[in-house]
Amino acid sequence: MFVNTSPLPHIAIHKWAEDDQPREKLISKGATALSDAELLAILLNTGHRSKSALDLAKEILRIADNNLSELGKISIRQLQKLRGIGCAKAVTIMAAMELARRRQAGNIHKKTVIRKGADAALFFKPLLADLGFETFYVMFLNNASKVLHYRCISSGGMTSTVVDPRIIFREALEIQASKLLLCHNHPSGSLRPSQADIRITHRLKDLGQLLDIEVLDHIIVSESGYYSLVEEGIM
Repeated sequence: MFVNTSPLPHIAIHKWAEDDQPREKLISKGATALSDAELLAILLNTGHRSKSALDLAKEILRIADNNLSELGKISIRQLQKLRGIGCAKAVTIMAAMELARRRQAGNIHKKTVIRKGADAALFFKPLLADLGFETFYVMFLNNASKVLHYRCISSGGMTSTVVDPRIIFREALEIQASKLLLCHNHPSGSLRPSQADIRITHRLKDLGQLLDIEVLDHIIVSESGYYSLVEEGIM
């Protein structure tokens, strides 16, 4: 007897019942009514030959253990290993993940006064915790501890990044900041500062004293939380 083992052809989403189509479902019932896979399918827009955009979305979520935090760590190259994910779809997913991080971090604009390292950690953790490489940020504040600006100073490898004090203090002087708060991430998940972390902190603090610019704290963030060098008595 002949048994057909070829995959059944998929039915394109636009041929589904209207109430089951992710876009129409979002319009009629609101975004909260959609599953993660359905929301991701809207971003993907199209599927690939034998699978719909929803099937493809489910495959993507599977490689992220059905965890959106894990999805935020996946690289464009990893996404493109899935059949049906080209550069455009991979970039769309990465852009969505970055927007989610920035939205979460955007709460800083509602609370523009930073009084302690924990306040800054709440802001920086969504931005940095799930990155696969070290990134060093500086937050610039005025004398009343209001945030003037923040920026990425450098990003590097798995275990380190190069920090140039001249870049930091030049910008601090240009925008007339009187206080700085330092932050970087540890992709390994460990929150303990390295000797290099401690050295650069003390160096920046000493240089700040010469320019009458206070370095308030140095925060290390990872998925598991944050570490404050001030709270731990290291600076």
